[in-house]
Parts: sequence; structure tokens; C-alpha cells
Amino acid sequence: MTNRPASDVLILGGGVIGLACAVSLLDAGRSVTVLEQGTAGCAASHGNCGTLTPSHSAPLATPDALRHAIGWLFKADAPLRIRLRPDPALLRWLLGFASNCTWSTAVRAADAKAPLLVRSRALIEDLIRRENLDCEFAATGTLNVYRDAAGFERAQSMLGRFAEVGIPVETLDAATTLAREPALKPGVAGAFFHPGDAQLRPDRYVAELARLVRAKGGVIEEGTCVGAIVREGTRIARVATDRGDFSGREVVIALGAWTPQFARALDLRIPIQPGKGYSITYTRPSECPCLPMTLKEPSVCVTAWKSGYRLGSTMEFAGYDRTLNRTRLDALRRGAALFLREPEGPAVVEEWYGWRPMTPDDLPMLGRVPRTDNLVMASGHGMLGVTMSAVTGLLVREVITGRPTSFDLAPFSVARFG
Repeated sequence: MTNRPASDVLILGGGVIGLACAVSLLDAGRSVTVLEQGTAGCAASHGNCGTLTPSHSAPLATPDALRHAIGWLFKADAPLRIRLRPDPALLRWLLGFASNCTWSTAVRAADAKAPLLVRSRALIEDLIRRENLDCEFAATGTLNVYRDAAGFERAQSMLGRFAEVGIPVETLDAATTLAREPALKPGVAGAFFHPGDAQLRPDRYVAELARLVRAKGGVIEEGTCVGAIVREGTRIARVATDRGDFSGREVVIALGAWTPQFARALDLRIPIQPGKGYSITYTRPSECPCLPMTLKEPSVCVTAWKSGYRLGSTMEFAGYDRTLNRTRLDALRRGAALFLREPEGPAVVEEWYGWRPMTPDDLPMLGRVPRTDNLVMASGHGMLGVTMSAVTGLLVREVITGRPTSFDLAPFSVARFG
């Protein structure tokens, strides 16, 4: 094994965040090397539902989420499940999450996150059109559908927040919802339509980002496992891997759910827990939805492309468990069957899980890392990594090139966790 020549920027992690950062930095004229333990985009970037959702600016941490989590604690197929176990890091995370479950904290988090989501949605569409990325992008909007009338009525109280942060939303009654989406069964209470949302095929999006990185002169070292991040003084001197040592004048951590494992060696407190999500990909059903939807009560996301059809979502805190939990997959099927005339496609193409990098306040960690001169964090994007990919690339480029950032990064600082 040999030491590799230093790049301007060394990016750890070849998922959607790392690749988006690489594209943005290459456009700024920097040389870039990306280290990825598998293949580019193979982890959480691969099998999610592929929606671009500024409408999801509200954080996971709310009083409602805390109440539901307690009620679902011993229900194996609940939309949110916590597998209790003797894990001090999980306990600290849960205590931090619970402390953020107030409406005032949730409003502050939404106000911080929404502008980034709106900007990123526009940047992604611009990148796709400018670079002619083949990823089945469609500016369809998204639909949040309710069957419970009381829940639908409660949700309407939050509509003013969307208007305040510039996210358009339309309230649809039951008849209008069924007319807008004929694939739904009768019995819905209503829906919210978010015209500013969009969709793409996430595995194709990350594949196109990887193609773009290479076309612009970047290097992606796949099958490269990071062993240690070595600091000398106040700088990252090198990154030791099973394929030799790599270095960069600047280093970006975009390791998603694996971030804490490497941050400990740098004496960083990174409270990220792997939030396990699931999806099932099918060939298209004959009565296929026109719009990507979230079926609210079971928390099932439904997305259709010309090339396929996917049911996804749920959240399971079970550590780095690599089993494909059949109970969780069956919950997706049951939830879809409550709402859709034809909930499943004729053939299963893939059953999948991936680990989302969840922070206790549901905000990402962006910006320079304290006490380390050449280290930048781009991690903790939770369920919105695809949606936030382009704005993260922009912000990381601005930080590294020394330009004023487009948004205040204080709410996203690593230092907020001490």
C-alpha cells in the first residue's frame, strides 16, 4: 500500500451528500478525491423514496412524535420503533430527542431548515437540467393524505407555518383528493398538496452524480474502508485506509450514519443514531398513482416512476442491525392497502433497508469542526439527504473557498452538542 498524492479536498463518504459536495467543489476548480467503502451511492442514497420535499421542514422531534413513540414502544410494526437495549449512546440520543420535543424548539428547527430545503430543491432541478442528468426527475408536487378526520383537522393548524417560510400548500377535501389522485380508495378525509415538491429516482440520481464527478476530473475510490483519521496538531494529516493513506488540504466528513464511529478518534461528540428505513420496489401496478404521496397514519411513502414503483419509509432505531425485518416490510404493504386501490405492483424487484443519520434535533451538522483547521462536517441529514444534497454542496464549497455562506450555519454547527 502506498500514500496517495494529496487532493485539494478529500471527501469521506460517497453517498448523495459526498457526491453533491464533490460536484460543487469541482465546479469551483478544486481537485477532489472521494473515499467510499462500497460503491458510490450504495447505502441510504439507494433505496429511499426519492422525493424532494421542502414540505418536510417540520422536524421529527415534536410533542406529537414523543407521544406516539411512547405509545408505539412495544408495537413491532409501528411507524416509529425503538428497540430497547443497553446502549449508552442510544440512551443519550433519546434523552436529547425528548428534550427537543417542544413546539417552540420544533418551530425554530423548521425555520432554520425550510430555507435550505427550498433552495436545494431549486438547485437540484437546475443541476439536472444543466447537466442533463438521467434520473427521472419530475416537478410533480407531493400529496399528504389522511383517512383520520381529526388528524387532518389538527394538521391544518400548521398551515400558517408553511406560508411563513415560503412553502406553498393547498388543502384538498375528500372529493378533490380522490379526483386529483384516482389510485386512492374512497374513505380519505382530505389531503395537503405541496406544488413545490418534486421526485426523482434516487439510485439513478446518485449514479449520475458519480458520473459527473468523474467527468469533471474527480476521483472516486470505491471499496476503500477508512481505518483511522490521523490528526497532527490542529490539522487532519492523513486518512488511513485498507488501500493506503490519503490526504487532502481540506477534509470533508460525509459519512452519514457511520460518522460517530470515526468522530470518536477526533474527540468529537457526534450524537447520530442510525434510523433504519425500509422500502419495497415493484414493477408498476396497472392502477399506478400519478403523484408521490405520504399516507399519513401508517407513515408510508409511495412513489412511482416510469421504471418502477416503491413503497417506503418507517423508522427503526435498532443500531447497525443488518437484518431485513419482515415485520417492517409487511407494515408497508398493510399501510398502502388501507389507502390504495392497487397497493402493490405485479412483481417485487427489491426489498431494501438503509440507515439514515439521525440527530436529536433533526438538523444536519454543517460547517467547520472546532479545534481542527481543515475539517468540515456534512452529515446528519436524517430523512432529507437527497433533498438537501445540492444546498449542502453549495455550503461546503462556500466554507472551503472562504466565501460568505448563503445561510447562517450557526443552527447547524457541530458545537451545538458540546
